[in-house]
Amino acid sequence: MALPESKDFSYLYSEETKARKPSPLKTCIHLFSDPNIIFLGGGLPLSDYFPWQDLEVNSPKPPFSNGIGAPITGENVMESHITKLEKLHEGDIPLARSLQYGLSQGQPELLNFLREHNKLIHDMHYEDWDVLATAGNTNAWESTLRVFCNRGDVILAEAHSFSSSLAAAQAQGVVTFPVPIDENGIIPEKLEKILDNWTEGAKKPKLLYTIPTGQNPTGTSLDDDRKHEIYRIAQKHDFLIIEDEPYYFLQMGEYIKDLAARKQHAANVSLLHDEFLKSLAKTFLSIDTEGRVIRMDSFSKVLAPGTRLGWISASKKLLKPYLSLHEMTIQAPSGFSQSMISGLLNRWGQKGYLDWLLGLRHEYAIKRDNAIDALYDYVPQTPAFTINPPIAGMFFTVNIDASTHPEFTTTYKSNPAAVEQHLYEKVIESGLLVVPGAWFITEGDTTPAQPASSTENNSPNEIFFRGTYAAVSPERLREGLKRLGDMLHKEFQI
Repeated sequence: MALPESKDFSYLYSEETKARKPSPLKTCIHLFSDPNIIFLGGGLPLSDYFPWQDLEVNSPKPPFSNGIGAPITGENVMESHITKLEKLHEGDIPLARSLQYGLSQGQPELLNFLREHNKLIHDMHYEDWDVLATAGNTNAWESTLRVFCNRGDVILAEAHSFSSSLAAAQAQGVVTFPVPIDENGIIPEKLEKILDNWTEGAKKPKLLYTIPTGQNPTGTSLDDDRKHEIYRIAQKHDFLIIEDEPYYFLQMGEYIKDLAARKQHAANVSLLHDEFLKSLAKTFLSIDTEGRVIRMDSFSKVLAPGTRLGWISASKKLLKPYLSLHEMTIQAPSGFSQSMISGLLNRWGQKGYLDWLLGLRHEYAIKRDNAIDALYDYVPQTPAFTINPPIAGMFFTVNIDASTHPEFTTTYKSNPAAVEQHLYEKVIESGLLVVPGAWFITEGDTTPAQPASSTENNSPNEIFFRGTYAAVSPERLREGLKRLGDMLHKEFQI
């Protein structure tokens, strides 16, 4: 049965998007590759003068039997040779093309791989979807704000969210209104109550910005039922869902405290691609029947941050203003990155890339388990401290009841933020960096203001610290968490 087309959401566009006219020069760029055309129409430098003849890249070879971190030597090497003019592999992007102006949507070889990848991951319910290459999710989010938001517009975000994303919105004069969350992410009932009681005369939210999997900073993950409920609320109140998913493939499953049970579980983890795909959380994109979800993916957490390469998946209607914006801003993501990553992924193939993602899951499960084990060993085991084992992502959190600090009412005047700042300074003194939750607070209100009940905090004395298990060796991780525990024992006199 043929799928329907997506809805038209152009009425949500910003004034900037409505005013933007296509670049006339971009309308003829495709003629540059036509051998029958003598192209004198654009300022494209001759590729003969690009000072790179080829790229020779050694990468690990699927199925990564010795682990994704094994040395890239001997039989483990997959060689990629990408030249300036020739295609030695069907997935190669010649440097003469990738380093030239044009193709702002992304290079065809890379886009084709991503389209096939999307078909494996998502269950699409409308016909006219596509992908557009970005310079990572930071760029994708900045573009999203410009495509949809005017100064004074309102967006929704988790009550604690990625500070850079909040700062980007606030710098453009966009109000970021907090949505309550718990250990499982956004609470749909509270989201709906906020919107059902939205103050008359205040601008309604255009977007919900969410990090559904391994949320930054809280490490929480939305389950499928909550996603369906949130999507229903988006339809009811007519906002778009921005699905920011850099950590999506870092899904490790539940933390198992008992070591024997954990070992047994690890022995039973399937390495079959079909089982892996079934184990992944349902995406908002897979729920979307109207084209009201814009998904942002990135290679930053699964390959390397410095590639500065990712992609947006959305309806072709919604991707059109992104393309027009990128033609006048970033032009296109890095040509080197597109050539190198397309050469890698197309040589791996979809199956090889799934092997890589399976390897990532294995490594991050070990890292997560090491971190949570150490936290249970060193953090005081009293009701004042809550350890939150994540099921996905890079981050753990420790929640603290600040009111249990011996000097809460005296030195800190019953101010949990003052306790949090003091603990942050003490943890730095101990030679460890974990960061306070206050850095990630979503703050903002409309004019006229929302009801006080919509921003009520049911745990006003609760603070938390975020740490990552991604960046250091197991030994350094354990030592760092011991320092955290020692500091907390001393500060809280336990």
